[in-house]
Amino acid sequence: MTSQSISRALLRHHGDVDAEPGLVDYAVNVRLARPPGWLRDRLAAALDRLGSYPSAADHAAAAQAVADRHGQPHDRVLLLNGSAEGFALLPQLRPRLAALVHPSFTEPEVALTDAGVPVHRVQLSADDGYRLHADLVPENADLVVVGNPTNPTSVLHPAADLLALTRPGRTVVVDEAFIDAVPGERESLAGSDVDGLLVFRSLTKMWALPGLRAGYVLGAPDLLARLAAHRPQWPVGTLALEAFRACSEPAALAESERAAVQFETNRVELIGALNELPGVRVNEPASAPFLLLTVKDGLHVRTALRERGVAVRRCDTFPGLGVDHIRVAVRTPEQSEPLLTALREVLA
Repeated sequence: MTSQSISRALLRHHGDVDAEPGLVDYAVNVRLARPPGWLRDRLAAALDRLGSYPSAADHAAAAQAVADRHGQPHDRVLLLNGSAEGFALLPQLRPRLAALVHPSFTEPEVALTDAGVPVHRVQLSADDGYRLHADLVPENADLVVVGNPTNPTSVLHPAADLLALTRPGRTVVVDEAFIDAVPGERESLAGSDVDGLLVFRSLTKMWALPGLRAGYVLGAPDLLARLAAHRPQWPVGTLALEAFRACSEPAALAESERAAVQFETNRVELIGALNELPGVRVNEPASAPFLLLTVKDGLHVRTALRERGVAVRRCDTFPGLGVDHIRVAVRTPEQSEPLLTALREVLA
């Protein structure tokens, strides 16, 4: 399958489809099976407020908490019904040409293509470790979208390389959905005030909130106003507003940092174990809570793993990747053992 032949339906394929009930899940990159107890308690305490519409004061308090967390003014924060909503809003910027850095999360391409925006795929090379080079982006692209760290390659691009994409008249969107799993959130641009920069963040992965839909975007107030121009009233619910506040507090940030350090340790151990398997190549360096693997006869491997009760993420739905690519989530060594055992059996 070539990158140009990927259908809209495949572009909308995500890891939750691969992780069917009853399978050991290495397809979805959510840290926990459920939100931590302190966060569940906060959300439960907010249930009594569901009888009222989210107020402007509630919304402002949540936005201020996020702004304080990143050292930004409150008017540089737009709270979202999941960061995926932000990608769906990108056509509101009315770009003339959107350059999408691939392989990467595909929802921005779906939203822009559906809106009739011309799209240019900036295809990064496996031979170069999927590293970003600014000169690959067309000069006339007035919207650029890139993930950091990138899903599914696990590549963390230097902040300087991302800033090199900015210029007058261009909006650069950096999807940082997984950067809270990077120790120190190094290379993050969330604290930047560079003109034309939009940074998307998510609470989903670190805090096990995919069912709540809570994300946000940081950027210049005029850009945020253009994104939000046609949103419905009350776009973010009471529970999500509570989650924004709770997950921006110092105790939560300290837990997130500890988890990021643990991810780094677990990733190194998992890479070592995978590199011992015949016919497996791990894309390195890797910085995210998942790894991109190249395996021979990938469709057979995925099918055989599923027969053994193990779910991994197919990657032929990402432009530039094929059936021999799979993505696996980084877990603790104990949690990773069923994956490694199944892979040893299949590859043998």
